[in-house]
Amino acid sequence: MIALLWDSLTRYGSLIGAAWRPPPGRRAPSVRRVAVLLALLPLFTAVQAVHGLCLALDHLLFPRFRRVPVRAPVFILGVPRSGTTLAHRTLARDPALTTFSTWECLLAPSILQRRIVRGLAAADRRIGRPLGRLLGVVERRLFGALDAVHATALDAPEEDYLALLPVMACFILVVPVPGAEPIWQLATADRDMPPARRRRLMAAYRALLQRHLYVHGLDRRLLSKNAAFAGLAGALRETFPDARFIRCHRAPEQVVPSQLSSIQGGVRLFDSDPDGRVFPARMTDVLAFYYANLDRVLPAPGGPDHVVLDMRALKTDLQGSVETAYRTLGLPLAPEFARGLEAAAREARAYRSGHRYDARDFGLDAKTVAAVADGYGSA
Repeated sequence: MIALLWDSLTRYGSLIGAAWRPPPGRRAPSVRRVAVLLALLPLFTAVQAVHGLCLALDHLLFPRFRRVPVRAPVFILGVPRSGTTLAHRTLARDPALTTFSTWECLLAPSILQRRIVRGLAAADRRIGRPLGRLLGVVERRLFGALDAVHATALDAPEEDYLALLPVMACFILVVPVPGAEPIWQLATADRDMPPARRRRLMAAYRALLQRHLYVHGLDRRLLSKNAAFAGLAGALRETFPDARFIRCHRAPEQVVPSQLSSIQGGVRLFDSDPDGRVFPARMTDVLAFYYANLDRVLPAPGGPDHVVLDMRALKTDLQGSVETAYRTLGLPLAPEFARGLEAAAREARAYRSGHRYDARDFGLDAKTVAAVADGYGSA
């Protein structure tokens, strides 16, 4: 615990120090960036401190969670923008599986917080849901702009790496603070993170999964989806040797510009890379490592504990893709889930993304983007 706390404080210190450094090519951060940081950093720090305290209190109030087994979890991995969200939200309909929702990741990573939130929700329902309706309005205002890139709702299945924010181990933190090197290291942890620190990170992650199962039922199998864990695929397999993996694949020609485009809203909000000097090059290197690491740990065409699904197959034949994955991985296909797959497949075929992007917008030519799939690139 002490070592993990030190790791977390080290990453936080790097984050705070890098937040105030000027972006490459600039003498000082912009007025906009300073204003946004002054407004959000204290709030972020306070929220994560509360989360950290509640996570610590779990050990005192609910010590039995530490004995909860995480049996044969199912991990959905892949490079970002490769269909992992579609696969995740489809499998989350399976009543035999349980997965994190957005509100659990962001508002209640601890058992204590979930008990408090559930108690408040029950009281709110008894008086006609005034808080629930207000929260719905706030939710639409906050998440509505993300629908074209990554549709989000508080009760929707979400990537549980967001629950690692209290230990400063969530890769999304590079968007507001691209100068924080320990955060970039999370993306290439299988290669670049010291083994002892990587094991501590995986222990913290396992404890989050144990908390989730403690709340949702020991009879259910844990489902997790994290595109940002492509760089931790080896650590996941080592930590959960009985795990099952679904790897989603998409050609880099679409992945690279799509990923860069998807973070532009955050980059503009924080004015973190005004001249485009950081993210095109560094994210291209990260994605190159993701492809190489997934090829090493979860190679195509698959194996007894993993399947590889192409994004095009997920879109055109979601039902067949899921049924094949279940058969290969030895997962029981619940009748009610099987009946719902046909409807999910129709939704997938009808879906048309409003997300538009072009590699040239980020100064990348087709040759550079295609080279990502050939290995590490310049990583």
